[in-house]
Amino acid sequence: MNNLLSQLPRVVFKIKKRKGRGIGSGRGVKSGRGTTRHQKARESIPLHFEGGQGRLVKRFPLLRGKGKNRSNKTNKYVIYTKDLNRFEESAVIDEKLLKKAGLIDNKIKNPEIKIIVKGDLKKKLIIALPISRTAKKAIESAGGNVKSL
Repeated sequence: MNNLLSQLPRVVFKIKKRKGRGIGSGRGVKSGRGTTRHQKARESIPLHFEGGQGRLVKRFPLLRGKGKNRSNKTNKYVIYTKDLNRFEESAVIDEKLLKKAGLIDNKIKNPEIKIIVKGDLKKKLIIALPISRTAKKAIESAGGNVKSL
């Protein structure tokens, strides 16, 4: 019997040391930190702490309101000549008409739109938007015209 017990694997349970739980515990007061007070006795120094100097966050002005963090990104849309075939003959193509047709998002207030050539244009249209040189030629060859902006 004694022989069998010695052959079992040894199981060791290590009890965690509870530091900083009073002088009577034997591990109180300095709690293994070697000092009694000040910064080195604390758990950790906060990331924003700069040794008494004013924090970086506090040195910036307070920015209030909704529009402060809005991006300056413009919403650019490229409309192809093949997409213009869905409109009626001699229709005036402008921002409102493109929004109505669903080619541009309705929520965007000032989109930057440009028409370029891709595919065939078979209808006479009047364009009131910025347009590329080749697209202008394609529209004029189909019998349409371009209003100067």
